[in-house]
Amino acid sequence: MEKLTYEESYELVKEEIQKALTKSPRIINNYLTHLSASQGKMIRAVSVLLCAEDEEGKIHPGAVHAAAAIEIIHLASLVHDDVIDDADLRRGKETLQKKYGKRTAVICGDYLLSLALKMIAAIPNRKDYEDYADMNLPDYISRLCTGELLQHINNNNLNLTVFDYIKIISGKTAALFEASFLAGAIFGGYSAEEIKKYRKIGNYAGLVFQMQDDCLDFDETIEQAKKPVQSDYEQGVITLPLIHALGQLPDFKRKAAQGTVSREDIDRAVEESGGLGFTKHLIGRYYKKAERCIGRLDATEEKRARLTAILNKATGMKMEL
Repeated sequence: MEKLTYEESYELVKEEIQKALTKSPRIINNYLTHLSASQGKMIRAVSVLLCAEDEEGKIHPGAVHAAAAIEIIHLASLVHDDVIDDADLRRGKETLQKKYGKRTAVICGDYLLSLALKMIAAIPNRKDYEDYADMNLPDYISRLCTGELLQHINNNNLNLTVFDYIKIISGKTAALFEASFLAGAIFGGYSAEEIKKYRKIGNYAGLVFQMQDDCLDFDETIEQAKKPVQSDYEQGVITLPLIHALGQLPDFKRKAAQGTVSREDIDRAVEESGGLGFTKHLIGRYYKKAERCIGRLDATEEKRARLTAILNKATGMKMEL
């Protein structure tokens, strides 16, 4: 099977996603077409493609299907998240649940998951890759779901530890990043040892991405983030900056336990305790772990630089590929 350039692969991924969203059965087409109007930066799909590049920079077509499927899974998770959070905005556009209602949005999210699994099942010649079974996207979907459930169970848990938090985001966010890097490495035809390195990089990148996203709740406005901010605590979600503040300020924790803290109290506590600084320090630690793994890859300097660009994107820096 003829391999593709990165540019060809990227365009095909976009076409595959667009086709999945706009060529669906009539009963659901209108809803999915609404989603197609607010495409993100496809950082997970880009990760699949870059990891799949061989020494000549060429990509197996199977990676295109895997990249599209993982983006569709991510989109499904966002649709469900917006229902849970009662969010009005996503990527600067009205959410599906806001426009059409929660029941419709939940069903559409479920339909998207089925689409993703169909895409994976349709990958041609997948048995040519001895490590293909390790990709196991259904398992990554279950990790994503259990991470979300673990977060929900721990809503308003003022005793949540950093360890508990890492366990939550390892599922709800890092799982799909890990799946992206893993899928790319498998279609790149790398050894089991190399695939393990890619998998680790994906996991670290996902942790960094979520921690950085938690900082947005204190750093950015709705206009900057293009989604609701300063809403995690209102939804009962205890993020890392707040975990640190609760651990450092006993009086603030007592007040929070009484349910009498305002948004201003939270912002002041996070600032006073250095919650953002603590979170960004942890981001730096995981960034360095990923950076070291990238440095140990059997890859060209150009590929290492482009993988580092994805890592930089996870920290909020501009990604240039």
